[in-house]
Amino acid sequence: MAGDPYLETTERVLDALATAGADIIELGVPYGDPLADGPTIAAAAHRALTAGMTLTSTFALVERARKRGAPPIILFTYANPVDRFGVVRFAEAAGRWGAAGAIVPDVPLEESGELRESLLERGLVLPLLVAPTTPAERARRIAAASSGFVYVVSRLGVTGARRAPDFAATAERVAELRPQTNLPICVGFGIHSAQDVRSVARFAEGAIIGSGLIDAYAGKRGPAAANAVGDYVTALVEATRSVAPPA
Repeated sequence: MAGDPYLETTERVLDALATAGADIIELGVPYGDPLADGPTIAAAAHRALTAGMTLTSTFALVERARKRGAPPIILFTYANPVDRFGVVRFAEAAGRWGAAGAIVPDVPLEESGELRESLLERGLVLPLLVAPTTPAERARRIAAASSGFVYVVSRLGVTGARRAPDFAATAERVAELRPQTNLPICVGFGIHSAQDVRSVARFAEGAIIGSGLIDAYAGKRGPAAANAVGDYVTALVEATRSVAPPA
């Protein structure tokens, strides 16, 4: 989460993620009504907003991190901030400041066209989410409209590390989507441990971890937060190397 608990800590956390071997960084834009996020990320957003973080300062944070060698950074935000900022203006700023794209979970497929085209015109991606309750035909259309990767949600409800994903059902969903897309398929919601990552790596190309990461540096700032993140992510990266990639 950008600016959690303060900007300086986020700077160090981004550097630690790069050093530990994260392939992509999903950077949350603080927002007061995070519909898809559980208590951990919602609290992180509140701390960041209290510290004065904004969408514009998040863009600047992306640029600095990329100049220091961070991997591609995808912004995680919601429809309201994008709409208030302006869809085209948002896409232009994201590209100008060095973001790789955006995830906007509360923009449904049918209303994603303007944002998707605005991002694609600037070489940016818009991964779309497939929920456990998404009907098969709609899931195929979501996969076809996604760019960058397809985001498969591993369980019902909001984000958070306390409730275990349904790996068997998620693996079935991923298998159903394989013939429908050439994009990598990544799995998120409830993924937090090295064992979770090993489970996901058996059938998908990526594991998405949010709340677990924030929990890893909870209560820490600056170098202490960065060290905690480095240790946590190093173990997750090692877990991916212990599993053969999905066929």
